[in-house]
Amino acid sequence: MTALVLKIGGSLAESGRLRALLGLVRRARRSVVVVPGGGPFADAVRETQALLRFSDEAAHDMALLAMHQMAEAMIAIEPRLVAADTLIGMERAWRCRRIPVWLPAKLCAGDRRIPRDWSITSDGLAARLAERLGNVEVALVKSRTVRRTMAAKTLARQGIVDPVFPVIVERADLAWRVLGPGEDAALSALLDVAPQRAPRTPSPSRRALRSTARGIRARAAAGRPK
Repeated sequence: MTALVLKIGGSLAESGRLRALLGLVRRARRSVVVVPGGGPFADAVRETQALLRFSDEAAHDMALLAMHQMAEAMIAIEPRLVAADTLIGMERAWRCRRIPVWLPAKLCAGDRRIPRDWSITSDGLAARLAERLGNVEVALVKSRTVRRTMAAKTLARQGIVDPVFPVIVERADLAWRVLGPGEDAALSALLDVAPQRAPRTPSPSRRALRSTARGIRARAAAGRPK
């Protein structure tokens, strides 16, 4: 199977779904690289920019570091995850059967194909990473469900993805989809997760069955009228 770029929205941490989702990702048998959303760390950048009035360029750089913070939180939750800031680092993680979590600042520095402002978020950055990796799919895990038939441009107009995302997926001809709550089965299929086997209940031995039968007969005999 080709690799999968999996963007996990930062809002999932606030919704309480993050741990369960990472537990599912941990079982992936497909090569996956996780792109973390900025979540509350990116929100802090927005609030601080509104207070101090610094440039969008500076806010963009700080938002990338917010993604680094969320990546560290994910790695602390799930031991199979490992930080990676280069394409080589991701390939090395896959060879070691680990799941890389992308720290974007290094690859985004000097990348003229992405804007340095709020028009791009982790959605567009996930698409850009897929474009750079080549021959991979993109999945965005969000806190809301969308129809699979919706076009990327429509999602951008509705504010579900950033405006840069549809530009990149069209330019790079990327296979992509958005997954929301209640779509764990679809995500499991994308991750090639092995189904978990139900714990096997041990069968009673013949000796135990014979002992039980004798006990039933004895109780029945004791209750018969004489």
